[in-house]
Amino acid sequence: MTHPQPPTLVQAVIPILFLIGLLFLNVLYFEDPLGGANQIALMITATLSGLIAWHNHVDWNHLQGKILSTIHSAMPAILILLLIGALSGTWMLSGVIPTMIYYGIDLMSPSYFLVASVVISGIVSLATGSSWSTIATVGVAIIGIGHAFDMNSGIVAGAIISGAYFGDKMSPLSDTTNLAPAIAGTDLFTHIRYMIYTTVPTLIITLIIFAIIGLTHTNEINLTSTDDIKTGIAETFRITPWLLSVPLLLAFIIIKKIPPIPAMLIGIALGVLFALLFQTELLENLIKGETFTNKYQLILQVISSKMELSTGSPDIDRLLSTRGMEGMLSTVWLILMAMIFSGVMEAGGSLKRISEAMVAYIKNDTSLVATTIGSCILFNISACDQYLSIVVPGKMMQKIYKEHRLKPEVLSRALEDSATVTSVLIPWNTCGATQSRVLGVATFDYLPYCFFNLISPFMNIFITAIHYKIRKISKR
Repeated sequence: MTHPQPPTLVQAVIPILFLIGLLFLNVLYFEDPLGGANQIALMITATLSGLIAWHNHVDWNHLQGKILSTIHSAMPAILILLLIGALSGTWMLSGVIPTMIYYGIDLMSPSYFLVASVVISGIVSLATGSSWSTIATVGVAIIGIGHAFDMNSGIVAGAIISGAYFGDKMSPLSDTTNLAPAIAGTDLFTHIRYMIYTTVPTLIITLIIFAIIGLTHTNEINLTSTDDIKTGIAETFRITPWLLSVPLLLAFIIIKKIPPIPAMLIGIALGVLFALLFQTELLENLIKGETFTNKYQLILQVISSKMELSTGSPDIDRLLSTRGMEGMLSTVWLILMAMIFSGVMEAGGSLKRISEAMVAYIKNDTSLVATTIGSCILFNISACDQYLSIVVPGKMMQKIYKEHRLKPEVLSRALEDSATVTSVLIPWNTCGATQSRVLGVATFDYLPYCFFNLISPFMNIFITAIHYKIRKISKR
């Protein structure tokens, strides 16, 4: 029996370059690459990587086993994604999201709207520990307010994501914030305190940039449409502050460390309950329109597939439409294809070979941190999953950090400042695909405005280069 051979560096890189090429073509030729083109590109590239692995005598059973294990690791994300679709449907039918939009228009001035979006998203994400939940709830409402202000959706989404990933990165309730120190070998609160040195300057710069954008774009914002949108929402839904108790209850549940999936199910149940309590007139009107025969059918339709309302205004109809679980299926498809590609690359040894090549460039502390950050970003691109982007480079670099006498929190901070925050910038990564679908904004449209996510890796390298608070293991 022929033993498997490790791939050469050229063999390991070929599938990634081929994938990047296909994805570039998809952006050129498809209006919505997430509708199927990117999924097929991942499938073709996985096949190419599989052929290279077969050439190197990797057994098919090993490839299949790794594919199944990577898909298994993504199942919680897939389940949460489907539940987010159901949550958005019930929160729209109950009037929760329209109420947040209605009051948000009054509370937010266009001049500081973007700064407020960062701060609100950051606070909610910090309290809940979940950028996904924050973006799916508060983020969707903020996007709606941005539409009311006639703001560029990419800029608004960038502000939401910047705030949400700040909170996710610093929250002790976040899974990645717990994973990074566990992999690096330090404790949670040491890790969080050490991240302050890079995270706070990054957040300040982000807020300054959004403040400047908000002030310079104020004159371009169309304020005449906001009253029409408020009127349209009020005529369609019963607006009451009691509806705001739903997101507050969900935030409280998550703070109490209820796992995400049960928390989402509770949020969906609350949405259904509040729809029955507060939106009886809307439900009756939808049933009288002969689209549905009873409330049971209506509620299941909203949870499972799209809901469209007719208010007489196409802009408001578009704002208040939801896609339910069905609207998330193309993203689930993308995640499955990404996990297949990741599994084949890992089974064939390509990911390990690329990482080993990057390690060769380590000369000092700065290059070590830069290499770690580069590895995490590369894994976000190739492995398509932020957890793998933390685990694999973290395990690979742990020994090298000890050899350089760097404390483990230096490694854990580098993992968070790269793997966690850049995952949402990759269209085919589970995070990028999910947030793009939830917000209804293409990844490449919001990417240039995710200032917190873009600056974080460079801030870490800069802080390391000037040797500010770089913690060393004492010599014995």
